Amino acid sequence: MLIMEANNSNVSRAEELKLLANEAYKAHKFAQAIDLYTQAIEVNSQNAVYFANRSIAHLKLEEYGSAIQDASKAIEVDPKYSKGYYRRGAAYLAMGKFKEALKDFQQVKRIRPNDPDATKKLKECEKAVMKLKFAEAISVPESERRPVADSINYRSIDVEPQYSGARIEGDVVTLDFVKKMMDDFKHQKNLHQRYAFQIVLQTKEMLQALPSLVDINVPKGNHFTVCGDVHGQFYDLLNIFELNGLPSEENPYLFNGDFVDRGSFSLEVILTLFAFKCMSPSAIYLARGNHESKSMNRIYGFEGEVQSKLSEKFVELFAEVFCCLPLAHVINGKVFVVHGGLFSVDGVKLSDIRAINRFCEPPEEGLMCELLWSDPQPTPGRGPSKRGVGLSFGGDVTKRFLQENNLDLVVRSHEVKDEGYEIEHDGKLITVFSAPNYCDQMGNKGAFIRFEAPDLKPNIVTFSAVDHPDVKPMAYANNFLRLFQ
Repeated sequence: MLIMEANNSNVSRAEELKLLANEAYKAHKFAQAIDLYTQAIEVNSQNAVYFANRSIAHLKLEEYGSAIQDASKAIEVDPKYSKGYYRRGAAYLAMGKFKEALKDFQQVKRIRPNDPDATKKLKECEKAVMKLKFAEAISVPESERRPVADSINYRSIDVEPQYSGARIEGDVVTLDFVKKMMDDFKHQKNLHQRYAFQIVLQTKEMLQALPSLVDINVPKGNHFTVCGDVHGQFYDLLNIFELNGLPSEENPYLFNGDFVDRGSFSLEVILTLFAFKCMSPSAIYLARGNHESKSMNRIYGFEGEVQSKLSEKFVELFAEVFCCLPLAHVINGKVFVVHGGLFSVDGVKLSDIRAINRFCEPPEEGLMCELLWSDPQPTPGRGPSKRGVGLSFGGDVTKRFLQENNLDLVVRSHEVKDEGYEIEHDGKLITVFSAPNYCDQMGNKGAFIRFEAPDLKPNIVTFSAVDHPDVKPMAYANNFLRLFQ
């Protein structure tokens, strides 16, 4: 009798925790929801619902590896629980693993043959897999592919007399042009294709001449600003410039990857950053993030946005330019700046990063993958990635990397933070994220870091989201992914 009462008490307590977790989830407090679902699981580990619910909370935080693990556990607890397959399928979709997702949605359909929602998602997934197979069938081998940039002569493109937007006179991108272009973008006017081609092609030429690891020198008495992910939030980018000034040789910036995707003004963001690069190469530095890739752009909106606002040719051109972006920067030999994080092995030297052949789509393992995808963890050592790509690394890994390379600090981005930043690993690692109220739902602040030479003490500035036109995040994303938002 006592055992039965204890079991009933555990079940009741677990349900209470689940309800609290559900409320946290509805309030977009996903990390808190995960913690509460975890407590429920610790009290009662035989309820598949808790694992499935924690799975979707992980999904919202882009922790796709953890989402797949939890959904798989829900299926293990109850093989007939359709939401387990549903959640795992959604996580596979988010990672671009369409074939694995298709198997899970087929299983959902078998369990719930009359569910219209399951039918709809299965059809979308089937469509995505068919599209992928078709793309693979018609693709040209890399060795035989001619860069699309080589086929474009922007000077031959006529500008219609009725075009009233920003114009580049000759070959030089000026500050007046960039200001006019940003103002046009602010009022949702498009840039003429001729000038968009010119900006992107000139940027490609500059980027491909750079090493994979770029050294930045900030003279004594000068400052330097590092921004994290912007993710297509153009109006928040304008706010950064309002708060901290426009990029110039006297006010230089590094934007640390993930310029595009998620937000529906990604084209405006990337053309603005590229235009500043053309105007003054030392006014702005650009690093590659995990979202500067074909697979991510296909899923999370940039590809669809470029097709809608410009053309298919620009999709291919941006993909080529993204492969030219450097992977990391070092400021004054002391501050290492990278989008994701550190490595699965010790002993990686800055010379190893310089030697990476980055002119490709990001691989699924190795140094380049880890630079773009890895995340810090609070515990020492290394662990599997919550995202399902890269790894998690502890403070001891950070400390050894800094010591071996005579560095003082790692600055990275890649993760949304409530305050726009987080200082970890005994002050040796800072995450900076510059997209406030990420995806119009996270409620986080944005941040950027100002370094003053010569001491390079980080001065962190936080800011809140500003209003933007009523175009939802993911407006240009693939239909199948929007079904899960």
